[in-house]
Amino acid sequence: MNTSIQFGSRQIDFLVEYSERKTLGITVTPDMDVLVKAPIDSTIVKIKEKLLKKAPWIIKQQSFFLAFHPKTTKRKYVSGETHLYMGRQYRLRVESGEIESVKLKGGFIEVNVLDKSRVEYLLNNWYLQHARLKFHVIAEPLIEQFKRYKVKPSSIVLRDMATRWGSCTPKGKIILNPELIKAPKGCIEYVIIHELCHLIHHDHTQKFIDLQTKEMPDWEKWKSKLERLLA
Repeated sequence: MNTSIQFGSRQIDFLVEYSERKTLGITVTPDMDVLVKAPIDSTIVKIKEKLLKKAPWIIKQQSFFLAFHPKTTKRKYVSGETHLYMGRQYRLRVESGEIESVKLKGGFIEVNVLDKSRVEYLLNNWYLQHARLKFHVIAEPLIEQFKRYKVKPSSIVLRDMATRWGSCTPKGKIILNPELIKAPKGCIEYVIIHELCHLIHHDHTQKFIDLQTKEMPDWEKWKSKLERLLA
């Protein structure tokens, strides 16, 4: 059952699932969906009353997950357009050449290509290759840092994700969005530490937040930067 409540100017949509349980539970998913698990005899009025009381917490949780939602503006693949790499802005310079290549040159990302329709493909492939290299270099000391808790990811893989910067599977595999290569190193470290914390605490409880703060005291600064930069 899908319905909603109004909290000030904010509409909160939620899904209700009824089951044989004694208490009402509210969950905010990483995709910012609100799920309510309620006893079979619960009335929608009572459910909405409970949600209104929890509305500030729900909005806080949705804002927390918002940092993990890529919102990168669509860029053009022509000379003069700006593109990000590791938090810095570079101008794209497209030049004709029979040997295809992409390289950083001063304040430019220089793409040599015979067919200009391939610029986007070449640049995205360049980003992916650099993400594979950089993410593992950045992650290595952080993984060592977390060995004190006797945890280690089973692997780190890259995957395009429409609504997440990173995730951690129940089996300990950390998945990172290659788009993160456009953010500063601190933002990448923040996402990796966030997922490493999930190897210990699976939900976003206070213990999770405390651990994240212990391992990266300035995580809120990098979270905010990630939200602002890749918007």
